[in-house]
Amino acid sequence: MVRIKMPRNAASQPMSRRHKRNLTYALIAGFTVGLLYLWTGPVDLLAVPFDQHEAYMNDRANVDGFVSKGSYDWRKAPFHHPVKDYIPLPPGKPRTLAPVQYNFPPESSSQRAKREARRVAVRREFQRSWESYKRCAWGRDELLPLTGEGMETFGGWGATLVDSLDTLWIMGFKKEFYEAVEAIAAIDFGKTETNAISVFETTIRYLGGLLAAYDLSREKVLLEKAVQLGEMLYRAFDTSPNNFPLDRLVIEKAKMKDGPALSADTNICFAGLASLTLEFTRLAQITQQPKYYDAVARVTQFLDREQNSTRIPGLFPIWVNAYKEDISHSNSFTVGAMADSSYEYFPKMYALLGGLEPVYQKIWKDSAAMIDKHMLFRPMLPDSEPGQDLLFCGDVTTTGDPVRIIKLDPEMQHLTCFVGGMFGLAGRLFTDQHHISLGEKLTEGCIYAYKSMPSGIMPEIFNLFPCESRKTCPWNETAYEAEVLRKTYGRTHADYLTTVEEQKMPPGFTYLRDKRYLLRPEAIESVFIMHRITGHEEYLDHAWDMFTSIMRATSTKFANGQVFDVTADPPVEPENKMESFWLAETLKYFYLIFSPPDMISLDEWVFNTEAHPFRRPRVIKVQAGG
Repeated sequence: MVRIKMPRNAASQPMSRRHKRNLTYALIAGFTVGLLYLWTGPVDLLAVPFDQHEAYMNDRANVDGFVSKGSYDWRKAPFHHPVKDYIPLPPGKPRTLAPVQYNFPPESSSQRAKREARRVAVRREFQRSWESYKRCAWGRDELLPLTGEGMETFGGWGATLVDSLDTLWIMGFKKEFYEAVEAIAAIDFGKTETNAISVFETTIRYLGGLLAAYDLSREKVLLEKAVQLGEMLYRAFDTSPNNFPLDRLVIEKAKMKDGPALSADTNICFAGLASLTLEFTRLAQITQQPKYYDAVARVTQFLDREQNSTRIPGLFPIWVNAYKEDISHSNSFTVGAMADSSYEYFPKMYALLGGLEPVYQKIWKDSAAMIDKHMLFRPMLPDSEPGQDLLFCGDVTTTGDPVRIIKLDPEMQHLTCFVGGMFGLAGRLFTDQHHISLGEKLTEGCIYAYKSMPSGIMPEIFNLFPCESRKTCPWNETAYEAEVLRKTYGRTHADYLTTVEEQKMPPGFTYLRDKRYLLRPEAIESVFIMHRITGHEEYLDHAWDMFTSIMRATSTKFANGQVFDVTADPPVEPENKMESFWLAETLKYFYLIFSPPDMISLDEWVFNTEAHPFRRPRVIKVQAGG
C-alpha cells in the first residue's frame, strides 16, 4: 500500500494551518481524556457508552405506538399495465460468501483512545448540525446552513429528516431518533407541492432511509411508511411496453384511474434506469411481496441480454432508450454522474441476495473488465510525487462505425471516488485480488487529490495528464505544459505559468473545471471500505486529515455549507447549501471508520448508494402473490 505524503508545496501553506494541525495531533495523542470532555461533555459520554457500542446500537425501545398518517393509500392506486407473472426472489439459504472484512486484531489502549477521540469529534459535529435542523428547519427537506432556514428540494417530505434517521440510531441518539420517527409517521406521501418527483432520488433517500431505519430499529411505523412510499414508486414502473421505470413521476397522474397510459422513457440515464435494485429488493425481502423484486429484475434481465450490444461491449452508456429497450446508440460512457450507482449495485445485489442470483456477478465481471481497460488511468506526476500506484477513473466516448475509436477523457469527478470502494468490495466478494488492488490504487488517487489542494479538499471536477502506460510513466514537463495549454486555450509559456498560478494547480493536474466541494461522501466512503477490507491503519489518518480539512472549510454558525473554491486557503465563507447526504452519508462514513470494525459489519450489511445499511438476510423466502 502506498503511504501518501504531503505534496511538495505543503511547506508553502500558512504557518497557522500547520501549527493548527500539529496542535490537533498533540492534543489527540497526549490529552485524549480532556479532549473527549471538551468535545462532548460528561452527558454525551454517559449517554453513549462507547465500550458497549453494539449494546446501544441494538437497544430497541419497542415503542410501536406511532400511527402512520396520510391523505391517500397508495396500495389502492390504479395500475394500468399490470404484470401477470412475477419474477420471484431467488429462494433458499444464502450461500456462504467470501468474508469482506479484515480480521482486525485487538487494538492497543493508545490506538483505541486516538480512534475514540476522533469518533466523538465526528459525532459532535453531527449533533451540532442535527440540532440546528431540528430548531430551524424541522420537517423541511434541507437546512440552509448560513441563514438557519428550511427549504424544499425533494418532494417536501422532510428529506433530511428521513435521510438522517439511521445515522441517529447508529450514533446512539435514541431520543432524537424517536422524535424523528414520530414526525415521519405524520408525513403525507399522498401529496406534494412538487409537480413531478425524481424516482431515483426519492428511492435512494426516502425509501432507502426508511428501510435501513426499520432494519436497525424494527419500528413498525417505518415499514408502514416504506410500503406506502414503495407503492407510490412502484407506479413509476406502470409503463408500456415493458414496465420499465420512469425518470420522473407525476403523483397526481399516478392516482388517476382513467388517466393517460404512461410510456417508458425514450431517453433515461443509466442510473435512473438501473439504480433501484437494492431498495426494491430489500422491500420485497422484508414484505415477502415478489412484485417489488420483479420490477427491478426485469431491468436486470434487459441489461444482461443487451450488455454486449453497446458501442463498448460490456459497458453501459449514459443514455438508454427504455421504450425501445435500446442501448446501442449512445456513444458516451462514465462511472460518474448519471451512471455511478448502477455499477455499484451489481456486486451489492449479489451480496444482498446471498449469492443466489449469479447474473449480478456476471454483469459485474463483464463491466469491471471494461472499466479497468478503458476508464482507469495513471496520472503523470513529477518523480518527487507519490504517483507510482495512483489511479483515477475518467470518461470515454466512441467515434466511427463500424470501426470504433475509443477515446479517454481524463476528467475525474469527486462523485466517482466511490469506485475504489466498489472495486475493493467486489474483489472481496468474488475473491479477486486484482480488483482489491485496483480499489487501493483508486482510493489512494482520491486521497492524493485531497492532499494536493491548498484547502486539503478535493474539487468537484478536474483533469489530469494520463500516462500512456500504468507500468512506467516518466515526468515530461514539455508534454504536461502542452496539455495545460490545450485545456485552457493558452498559447505561450507565459500563458501556462499564469494558468498554473491563477488556478493554484498542483503538478499533474491540467484543469480544475469545478473548484467546489459539495459536502460529498464518495472519497471517505472508499477510505472507509478499504480500511474495513485491508485493515491498514494509514486510512484512519487519511480520514482524519480529510475530516479536519472539511470542517475547517465548511463550518457555519448553524451547520456546514458547500465550498465555493477548494484552492482558497484560508477558506472563504461557504455556500448557503447543505444537502441531506451530509448527515446521511458523509458524517456517517467518518463516524464508522472511527468506530470498532464490528459496527455495521460489511459481512452483515449492504449499503445503498445513500449510505443506508440493509441487513443481509440469513434466509430468503417469499410468499406467493403480491
